[in-house]
Amino acid sequence: MRLRLYHHRDGARVAYRETGSGPGLVLLHSLGLSHREWEPVIEPLSTRFRLVLPDLPLHGDSEDRPRHPYSPDWLTEVIAGFCAETLGPRPLVGGHDLGGELLLRAVSGGLLSPRRLVLMPNRLHRRDELRTRRALWRGACKAAALPGVDRALARGATFVFRPAIGERLSHQRNPAARDLMRHAFMDVAGNGNRARSWAKFVRRWPAEPQRQLLDAYPAIAARTLLLWADADPAHPLEAAREALDLLPDGQLRVLPDTGFLMAYDDPVGLARELISFCG
Repeated sequence: MRLRLYHHRDGARVAYRETGSGPGLVLLHSLGLSHREWEPVIEPLSTRFRLVLPDLPLHGDSEDRPRHPYSPDWLTEVIAGFCAETLGPRPLVGGHDLGGELLLRAVSGGLLSPRRLVLMPNRLHRRDELRTRRALWRGACKAAALPGVDRALARGATFVFRPAIGERLSHQRNPAARDLMRHAFMDVAGNGNRARSWAKFVRRWPAEPQRQLLDAYPAIAARTLLLWADADPAHPLEAAREALDLLPDGQLRVLPDTGFLMAYDDPVGLARELISFCG
């Protein structure tokens, strides 16, 4: 895969990998991971698409300098600009977890008009099912704004988010997911800049349910696929069914025996559904 950089108008950089040829398809990864979340499906998708896999800001090789706001509006603007520049005005887009939430914000806010929209498990309009754990994580990240604490917390993150957690995120307990977690946190230890930037992010990213999306779904003109896991406790299937009832051109597909890391639990099924819907 070729490594490239997109520079936003304010200088923020988004690192992305690109491979294959055909219609452009961008996939946005989940919170805390990197473009390697999609590694198990790169080969089949790259035979049908020009596959574009960015690292979201604060992740992987992308922007992490604390001079940016890392607010929902800023992140949405950066991702919308990235999609438009790399794939044109009517891209094929898909996102999981944080990536899916950013796409929803961009589309519902009129910043992005995709030809096809794939939403994989994310909060949608509902509350965070793991809100207690997330509250602890938010508290730790906010502490990084204190002088002298940032580097210590960055070092501590590598001990908390161990490679074994990647395997537990896979419903099939795929050992390859350990490398995914290892890669996601390999540049975190001692990175005070990233720790301070994460502190900005958690202060601004909404923890409450995004009920305004219930009014936004009927206005989404893009053909939309809700591609869900049936064993992801963080993102129950009921949320997707509720959204489906309000989307004017939506469909729901469920991958059985998959959890948070669908690409590691069922790469064949995930690639098949993406090719069928976007191809």
